[in-house]
Amino acid sequence: MRLAIKITVLAMAGTVMLGGAGCDGGGGEASNEAKKVTIGWTPPDNTGVFKTATNYFNAAAKQANKNGFDVEVLTRSPATHTDFADQLTIVEDFVSKNVDVIVISPSDVQAAKPAIKRANQSNIPVIVVNLLEKQSDIEVASYIGFDNSDAAQVTAYSVLDYYGGPGFLGTGEKVDVEEDTYLDLKWWRKLYADADKQAPKANGAVIEGIAGTFFSDERNKGFTDVLRDYPNVKTLGKPLAADWNREKGVKAAENFASRYDASEMNFIWGSSNEMALGAIQALQRRDMLNTAGPTVAAPKDKVSIFTNDNTPESTDAIRDGKIIAETTHGFPEWGWFGAQFAVQLACDQKVPATFDIRPRTVWKDNADRFYPDPKLEPIDWKKIRTDC
Repeated sequence: MRLAIKITVLAMAGTVMLGGAGCDGGGGEASNEAKKVTIGWTPPDNTGVFKTATNYFNAAAKQANKNGFDVEVLTRSPATHTDFADQLTIVEDFVSKNVDVIVISPSDVQAAKPAIKRANQSNIPVIVVNLLEKQSDIEVASYIGFDNSDAAQVTAYSVLDYYGGPGFLGTGEKVDVEEDTYLDLKWWRKLYADADKQAPKANGAVIEGIAGTFFSDERNKGFTDVLRDYPNVKTLGKPLAADWNREKGVKAAENFASRYDASEMNFIWGSSNEMALGAIQALQRRDMLNTAGPTVAAPKDKVSIFTNDNTPESTDAIRDGKIIAETTHGFPEWGWFGAQFAVQLACDQKVPATFDIRPRTVWKDNADRFYPDPKLEPIDWKKIRTDC
């Protein structure tokens, strides 16, 4: 018989260790026998950001297995990011295998709901990552992620900063920031509360994910919502969809570069870094990429790159000056805490109903805080095992 799920709410990021009824009555000594837990993890693909999340699922499982657990993470992804039906099949296979917990990063939220309902009917707890917005017609034990609109707003503020607004990028009014300053949306909004809306000046193009889907629409909305108040910062034409794919990002950037020269197009925002890394390739081929660095004026004949996600590869691109700024979505945290919460659910322990990563800006001066060794809160596996 599967165990009941107990949930509570956490609004802010951070590690939470909540006590709960143990599998053996709670609070007693851990059994000498390793507690077997099988986690079915399905990202929409297993490259780039999702490979990073998978790595940290496995890293957390490895730690758990040194502390009285036998955690197995079954990772399966669709052939492509747009193969919604394949992800449904994967979830149904997890259900048929009777895994203890399913963790899913949906390719598309609406398309994933039938499979999540199937898991609900089989009383298998489901954790959704890459999403904070609660869905009314499915049962989700925990959402781990971020607000996609907020994340895009953070990037929009870094664009304003680089092209004349206050902050730490470009040549506008400078403010002091420490390496560990949490450069999230709250920080940016406070800084720009009384900013001169005429000061930032730039034109740029947008490469979006899968057109018409939740994640892409939310990011476009957030980016546009911020820029709307700054009349001298404009986007050129409509966004081009690249389906979160690097090769398609190359093609989208080539399309923009063929339509606009650098005097017309100052920046490209790739709403995911796979697409932005593709845009870098395209601009390098045309000798149009700005690599001057984040704290000097942008060359008039170059195009600057901004993006969202943050991975080891994109962090290196930031260090090399190929990306001016990126908004991190916390992919190591997805895997790290995803594994923790999955094991706790298998042990009938409480987990946060929501776990907000709080997207924040990564740039050259704070890049070392994110990769190659992300600073993550430790997990008290011994206590989790004792309470299980």
